[in-house]
Amino acid sequence: MTALRQRKGSKAKDPGSDVQTRRSSCAAEASDRTLHGDWTWWAVVWTAIGWTVGVCLGLLCCIYVATLHENDLWFSNIKEVEREISFRTECGLYYSYYKQMLQAPTFQQGVWELVNDNLTESRRTINLLQRMNIYQEVVLSALYRLLPIQGFLEPIYFYIYTVFSLQAVYVIALYLTSWLLSGCWLSGALTAVWYILNRIDTTRVEFTISLRENWSMPFFALQVAAITCFLRPQLRPIQQKVVVWLMFVATLGFCLTWQFNQFILLVQAMVLYTLDCLDLLSPAQVTCVYLVQLTSLLCVWLLQFCNSMILGSLALSFITSALFVRHFQRGVKSGGLLARLGKLFLHSCLVLSLTLSINYLAKQALQLRSDEHIFKFIKSKVGLGPTRDFDASLYLCEEAFGLLPFDTFERLAGTLLVYPYLGTLVVLLPMLALVALRHLSGQETGGGEDLKGGAEDTVVSMRPDVAYNIVHSLFYGLLAFSTMRMKYLWTGHACVLAAYGVCGKELWLVVLNVLHCNSKTKLRLIRYTVPIVILGFLYYKFWSKLMKEVSELREFYDPDTVELMTWISSRTSPKAVFAGSMQLLAGIKLCTGRGLTNHPHYEDQALRERTRQVYQVYARQPPDEVYRLLREAGADFLVLEDSICYERRHRRGCRLRDLLDLANGHVMDGPGDDAPDLVPSPHPRFCEAIKTETPAYASLFTRAFHNKTFHVYRLKKKRKRKAAASSSPAEAPPARHGGLRLLQRLGCRCESHRAYEDNIESN
Repeated sequence: MTALRQRKGSKAKDPGSDVQTRRSSCAAEASDRTLHGDWTWWAVVWTAIGWTVGVCLGLLCCIYVATLHENDLWFSNIKEVEREISFRTECGLYYSYYKQMLQAPTFQQGVWELVNDNLTESRRTINLLQRMNIYQEVVLSALYRLLPIQGFLEPIYFYIYTVFSLQAVYVIALYLTSWLLSGCWLSGALTAVWYILNRIDTTRVEFTISLRENWSMPFFALQVAAITCFLRPQLRPIQQKVVVWLMFVATLGFCLTWQFNQFILLVQAMVLYTLDCLDLLSPAQVTCVYLVQLTSLLCVWLLQFCNSMILGSLALSFITSALFVRHFQRGVKSGGLLARLGKLFLHSCLVLSLTLSINYLAKQALQLRSDEHIFKFIKSKVGLGPTRDFDASLYLCEEAFGLLPFDTFERLAGTLLVYPYLGTLVVLLPMLALVALRHLSGQETGGGEDLKGGAEDTVVSMRPDVAYNIVHSLFYGLLAFSTMRMKYLWTGHACVLAAYGVCGKELWLVVLNVLHCNSKTKLRLIRYTVPIVILGFLYYKFWSKLMKEVSELREFYDPDTVELMTWISSRTSPKAVFAGSMQLLAGIKLCTGRGLTNHPHYEDQALRERTRQVYQVYARQPPDEVYRLLREAGADFLVLEDSICYERRHRRGCRLRDLLDLANGHVMDGPGDDAPDLVPSPHPRFCEAIKTETPAYASLFTRAFHNKTFHVYRLKKKRKRKAAASSSPAEAPPARHGGLRLLQRLGCRCESHRAYEDNIESN
């Protein structure tokens, strides 16, 4: 970070005044000495208070989100099927594997079923531990079996309490990062309070409990805290080793619990690469963090049964390329400013070219297409890819994958978070640029060394840990602005940087020097007064709102879905396979244990193709074509949702039926302009036409269940027709078939007739 220090040539201080200054040092300085290993009795007390406050704030956040979850659903009072339905979309899919592990006779049998799963994707046997990041469910099921808690804690509560407890870990990690940067735990307290007050923009754990990011983000925050500690100056060798191991464990936990780990680590690797090029970090520090990332990815590759998606990741290719090129190109950081800029440009071109080459060759060798939908989305988002691609459009049409809305900044400004955050960046980014320019000019080398400033009695410096956190916040902030769903990677760290700006010495030193009133007493007074005033203001403004929020009581209410799940569990075979929307099928897997044709875990090319085929039930397709596609997927039942068939939530061109029409080359519904190459479909929309039960549809599908929201159809088995020339009296159909035809002529649609019809079809 930037600091203003006395030059060597300036007037020396009186030794007695130094002693007096040390005796009257503030508690924050005592904390800073403690972090450097300089222990005193006051430092021990102050540090113990800081740790106590951090743990209490972490527990407060945990209790807060747990209370919101309970009050929003009345979770403790609803039925088990309603609890499971509350795990929406892919959350239900992930939780179903935890439930499956506990229902298995033994832990070993449960693991074997996950490795040889044939329910998640019908007519396919897949290794779920390889395909998905569900080791957390495996570990949690093992703990529930081993710990003596079965008598008083239900499995579902053990699961959700574990996730809420990770929020406490998350807050404590942010607290420690801010404390390490500023040297004062008041900064950590302000960080935690801001995180809690900005809950809407910092987490969504209370309503998406088992989402992968809720498992991985606490580990990522711990990793950032470990990196911040590792980059601190004057760290002892034994401390460095401990911190590196903590960094590795946190990175491994992060990578193991989220399938998008490679993209997050790629951004982090680019942060390190930028700091390395600007000589703000030492080569040894950058290499160490690179190796931690590399080792973690390879360990996850092994644990996920050699998952090819990891070997073909851009993060692995980039880290390998950066280490390889730097090893053979040693003279990059030599010469004057222009020479070094030219060398860095060539160096970056080499790293980029080698990254793309390694990644291309790896994907070709592994025949990897699992993540191509993500790159399609990125290309389409920047206008370089096809706009009619079904997979890319599914993401582009969702608000969560759009630009960060402006009201986010209004909410952050309401808690005073935006102002110190922007102020910190406005002051530190120019200082960082100045330090980088001096380094590139060859006047100073080695990240964190002092650099001469413009004032005659001061010098400007940038600590490596602060430089990392500034660039980290900048890169992930840009990622959040481009894609709203990624804001959770940025907002938590924004709390850290804003609190550091308020409680750190460096910004206030700049302000006091500009005002020509710099003194240690004034600096000490401001560092304590301002955060306490902000905390007091936040308490006055938000405490009553928080109390009102946690006292609001609601109740889960979704009778149509409950009715559907109850009917499936009681009226269908346990081996039945269901087709429908990805979101609904995840709930069917959890609540009923039935087989699925597709599901929301979209990181597989064959699954994406099958999903597009199953979704033709919402397109304009003939009934025999839809029947053929569903039979190829192994479906026995089809679930249609009116909310999708008659969707109004999205604008024209972003409704699911519109995406299918565009992909099929058909004109979309409703008023509006269409591309000239689109043609009207000769067939009606399947999800609407099937309800007419005309012969073309009734011969292939039988309605088995319906309510206000869902319509379930059973796929009939086609009869094999024999040629008339080869028929004989002995081969004539039994008389009961004639009875069936008579009933059909009479138009009887009673339940006994349907059972009779199904019995004959099965025979």
